[in-house]
Amino acid sequence: MGDYDEDTAFLGQTGPYFWTTFFLLNTVFVSTGFNGLYIVFVGATPEHHCLIPDVNLTEEWTKAIIPFTIVDGEEVNSQCSRYRLDVVRNLSAEGYIPGRNVNLTNLEQEGCLDGWNYSKEIYQSNIVTEWDLVCDDQWKVPFASSTLFVGYLFGSLISGYLSDRFGRKKVVFISLGAQCVSVLLQSFSRSWKMFCIMFLFVGASQISIYISAFVLGTEVLSKTMRVLFTTLGAFLFYCIGYMTLPWIAYGIREWRTLLAVLSATAVVYIPLWWFIPESPRWLITQGRVEEAEAIVRDAARKNKVEAPTVIFKESEQETGQKMYNVNLNVMTFTYIIIQIVFFSFLRMAINIGYFGLSLNTSNLSGDPFMNCFLSATTEVPAYVVSTWLLRKCPRRALLSSFLAIGGGVLLLIQFIPDTLQYVALALEMTGKFGFTMAFSIVYIYTAEIYPTVLRNVGMGMCSSAARIGSITAPYVIYLGTYNKVLPYILMGSLTIASSVVNFFLPETFNRDLPETIGCITDMMLHIYMYGYIQTRGTQKVGLEINA
Repeated sequence: MGDYDEDTAFLGQTGPYFWTTFFLLNTVFVSTGFNGLYIVFVGATPEHHCLIPDVNLTEEWTKAIIPFTIVDGEEVNSQCSRYRLDVVRNLSAEGYIPGRNVNLTNLEQEGCLDGWNYSKEIYQSNIVTEWDLVCDDQWKVPFASSTLFVGYLFGSLISGYLSDRFGRKKVVFISLGAQCVSVLLQSFSRSWKMFCIMFLFVGASQISIYISAFVLGTEVLSKTMRVLFTTLGAFLFYCIGYMTLPWIAYGIREWRTLLAVLSATAVVYIPLWWFIPESPRWLITQGRVEEAEAIVRDAARKNKVEAPTVIFKESEQETGQKMYNVNLNVMTFTYIIIQIVFFSFLRMAINIGYFGLSLNTSNLSGDPFMNCFLSATTEVPAYVVSTWLLRKCPRRALLSSFLAIGGGVLLLIQFIPDTLQYVALALEMTGKFGFTMAFSIVYIYTAEIYPTVLRNVGMGMCSSAARIGSITAPYVIYLGTYNKVLPYILMGSLTIASSVVNFFLPETFNRDLPETIGCITDMMLHIYMYGYIQTRGTQKVGLEINA
């Protein structure tokens, strides 16, 4: 077969067919937005203290039985202990009054043997209140969050194979169905273990939706529409779902009902099966040329253009694809390994910061629903601005700048007094903006820096590092239970370090996309001899890397 873009050039770059496909495919990303971070509400820890059974205590002893403890320099009621109930009951019966003729500091304490009493001011119920995931079991909440990202890792590994084997469209809709069933079954979880197991399937199906729909869009849309789809469309529609989540959670405060409603939203995608086409490119690779032609002719009809009699011209099969010499000398091999290590560190640090701040919204001062909405809203201008800046500015300086902004703001938050809660919230949203900018920039930067013969390997290793970062993020936030500034110090320091590491990577702005190992060798020579990068004999791609 000839070149697909040349064979379908008669369709034009825009038109009703492309715009309809663009918006229908992007609506799929909405589901990944509100199904990806509901753990923010489902796993939030409300105010709580030990449950005190009815044992005829006096009013004074009922109030005094919960000891005070120091948290971040403030005196608060203990959440995990109480004074021994049998001792307090005897003192109460004998007429002793706490603080007057009984020194409470001398009384022995015990754990919450009868369970906990949870505030229902914000949440009627969630997995924390239902399974008592507090105190000694508090670690189970970040573990549950991490299982979603472990599912991402497995899903990203298998979705590519399934998409190549069975088709992009089928995998998109099968994954939508799998996500719907997984979330629904999760709402019926009878234990924390079952919840975590189902969260693995939620994560795997969700990343499979994202990757398959992303690939389908890049293969079906025209070159002009493709660039808009890959750099802006998918991210913005994900944000729409993310911004919708807190409003749904605000109206439904019971976690099982919330998950059931979220799973039911997949029903709206069923009619899209008849409007979203399969990838003609994939059909051609499977030898199903007639089906591919039928899709393209339908596109021509909708765009009101006339299709040629023969769309896909026969040509000699390319018997030998370009073979490149991948024999590396020690210096080149070392340079490539250093690049992979540096980019892996970058991707891991960015994912820890991005998902750390996303998961931390329920722990911020103020209304958790509004905090989550603001966190999602900050991503919209970030994606718009990053798309514009990527066309104008060098990648290395751009990425380091926003990493420094995100990390610097996080280090600054710890110095904001508790009386200035809105200032701290504004700074955290600024940090989220910086991380979102870095998140979108690093994808393009990573793809542009590796030669074609090693691009899949490099991108795959960096993607794995990013998943490790997202799996780690819940535990970084968990450190806040010991000291509320620890997550900010760790994420801020890691991000500042990554912004410094980024300066040791080559610049790719307005450079040719490297195709061979020889381009890497040339790049190294220019770095060391001339202080700038100049690759040659390659294909211009720039921002249109996904085209």
